[in-house]
Amino acid sequence: MSTKSRTRSKTRLSRALGIALTPKAARFLEKRPYAPGEHGRTKRKTDSDYAVRLREKQRLRAQYGIREAQLKIAFEQARRRQGLTGENLVEILETRLDALLVRSAIARTTAQARQMIVHRHILVDGELVDRPSFRVKPGQLMHVKARSEGMEPFQVAAAGGHVDLLPKLPPYLEVELDKLQARLVRSPKRIEIPVTCEVQLVVEYYAAR
Repeated sequence: MSTKSRTRSKTRLSRALGIALTPKAARFLEKRPYAPGEHGRTKRKTDSDYAVRLREKQRLRAQYGIREAQLKIAFEQARRRQGLTGENLVEILETRLDALLVRSAIARTTAQARQMIVHRHILVDGELVDRPSFRVKPGQLMHVKARSEGMEPFQVAAAGGHVDLLPKLPPYLEVELDKLQARLVRSPKRIEIPVTCEVQLVVEYYAAR
């Protein structure tokens, strides 16, 4: 799929779910805040409870750009933890390496973060990590490999090129963009995570299956 096709796909999905999945989709939603298609402007009929829960689960998946199997694994991990399962779920997803690169403004989108990771440009505590799903632990330092720092995407990030396009830096991260590094200082809390989701509906979706 070409870059242009992926952008169109993300924008269409953003409109369908009512959330901005990329900075470009956010601008598009400001102009057309309704679902795509000929019936996008018309009022929807009342959705069933299942449809509401399903859409909320899809919204969470889309914001982290993960597969259904990955979300189910994270849900099972969240269910086994103490505390509220829904909040645990978002906190687990938030510590993915690809998610934290976006929160740190080192990457502009999740897709770009994944590309950086799988192309072996990212280190965690000095060790090369090539899995976007890698779970970062509190205290660990994420940084760009020295040999990669001169590449255009990283130069844009180091200059703060993504900062105004992304949510405000959350308090669980310390970032030095000019050095292309970020540290997870502590575990994130649901209230601090800039994700749009009624997490209890996601819990109810899986509980009913």
